Amino acid sequence: MPWFPDFASAVELARRQTRSSGQADPVGQYFTALSKGDPHTLETVWPGEVVIHDPRAGEIRGHKQLRQFVSQNKSWLAQLHARIETVASTVAGGRAVVELLAHLAHDGRETAWPIAVVAESPDDRSVVFRTYCSQWPVDGRRHVRPPVLGPGAAHPGDVVGAYQAALDAGDTDAIVGTFAPDGYYREPIGPHYAHRGIPELRSFFTECFSAGGGIGLQHCAVTDDGVRCALEYNCVRWGRHDLPPQAGIGVYERGPDGLLAAARVYDDVQAPVGPS
Repeated sequence: MPWFPDFASAVELARRQTRSSGQADPVGQYFTALSKGDPHTLETVWPGEVVIHDPRAGEIRGHKQLRQFVSQNKSWLAQLHARIETVASTVAGGRAVVELLAHLAHDGRETAWPIAVVAESPDDRSVVFRTYCSQWPVDGRRHVRPPVLGPGAAHPGDVVGAYQAALDAGDTDAIVGTFAPDGYYREPIGPHYAHRGIPELRSFFTECFSAGGGIGLQHCAVTDDGVRCALEYNCVRWGRHDLPPQAGIGVYERGPDGLLAAARVYDDVQAPVGPS
């Protein structure tokens, strides 16, 4: 069940942000091509290499694989009557991170599926596209996602850096202290698993850290526009449990007081504690 959405609304948001920041607009052009669901358009806009990293299909590289991927996903999403809602877009340094909520008709019920898409252009002719999500909302299973990126040199600062330090240390007081009073943390499996406000956050992180400590992430890439910071990572440890490195992304949104208004995570890591 690979995924290929309609990016029409994300296009305009990415365009506005890249233009307002004074950057060129290769990402906007890329999303415009994707919104048409036409591989020939992608091949025209990006005559070099188009690489897609998909949680289910793996790495898509080359025009033949691209055409097959687009065709398969268009048919699959049509069957699910998919409707795409844009949550936020973070654009910085030639890279865009677009957060989406896909509303699917699945097993006779409506399912909200959080998905994050990263796109960056290594040159004027090529593009790389990385998708992060949990597949739990679709098939009720966790899937180990091998690393997409290796550890990088960039690390977030300010309140996002403080959050990461507390996460690694398993310090409930410190991590709750990085959130605004009405801030929330949304789990990868959907908006119905959001924890808002200090009491809910404290309860959630206390349970998260009950496996013997914090959660260890390898930081791979940071996209930060000053309001939101998107961190691509590999999760390698949960408490006392070492994990096979698993790819994911977290988006941390700062409020006007400098504290976290939101933390939204996209991965398929199986917690060694709790019911999920």
